[in-house]
Amino acid sequence: MAATTTPNSERVDFLEFQDSLQKMRQIDDKIIYLLNTTIPTESFKGQVDPSHRCKDLFQQIQSGHAQREIAIKKCLNSVKERVKELKDQRDSGKEDPSLIKNLRKEQNTLRLLQSELNVEEVIKKRTVQVYYERCRGFYKPESTELK
Repeated sequence: MAATTTPNSERVDFLEFQDSLQKMRQIDDKIIYLLNTTIPTESFKGQVDPSHRCKDLFQQIQSGHAQREIAIKKCLNSVKERVKELKDQRDSGKEDPSLIKNLRKEQNTLRLLQSELNVEEVIKKRTVQVYYERCRGFYKPESTELK
């Protein structure tokens, strides 16, 4: 999680966080290429074990999804806490313009992180679906989420 610290709170730099998520999503972006290199053509089927390779790829995919989801939720919870603190300060009678500005900024960051969680769900479904279409004959994971 890309974050810069400020006194008494943890601040999230959303653009840095989004850049790090983009780097973590490379396996999902290159899933077709990875599947093409994982599954052998007819002439190479005897030399390569596609079941083992599909299983390894699936584990890499699942690991990446889990890491990104944890990172997003950790960031989301941090921003939720910050928004709650700012709302409490506002509700206690402080009508400071900088407080209201910070609250709106944090609420905007919260909305962006929530939408990032939705994007992650779409990417995950697409990747698992493409994986299943290509590797279903070689390896069938116990828990595929194709819904």
